[in-house]
Amino acid sequence: MLSERDIDRIIEMAWEDRTPFEAIEAQFHIPEKDVIRLMRKHLKEKSFKRWRRRVNSRVSIKHLKKRSDEISRFKCTRQRSISLNKISKR
Repeated sequence: MLSERDIDRIIEMAWEDRTPFEAIEAQFHIPEKDVIRLMRKHLKEKSFKRWRRRVNSRVSIKHLKKRSDEISRFKCTRQRSISLNKISKR
C-alpha cells in the first residue's frame, strides 16, 4: 500500500520528462502499467490524456529504449539527490 506522499512523488516523477518509467520502478517497485493506472486514478481526465499524449510522443524520453545513450542519469542535475525514496541535501 502506497502512502499519499509516495503517490505524490510517483505522479511528480511521471510528469517529469527526464524521469523514465524504469526509475519509478526501481524506486517504488511499480511497473509502467501500474503507474499509468495510478495516473488515471489520481488525475483529472483531461490532465491524464495530456500526460499520455506527451509520454507517447516521439520526443518523449520516458522509456530508456527511446533515450540517447549520452543520457546516463535519471534526474536533472539541479534536483536534490534521491536515494531509495529518501531525499537528502546536496
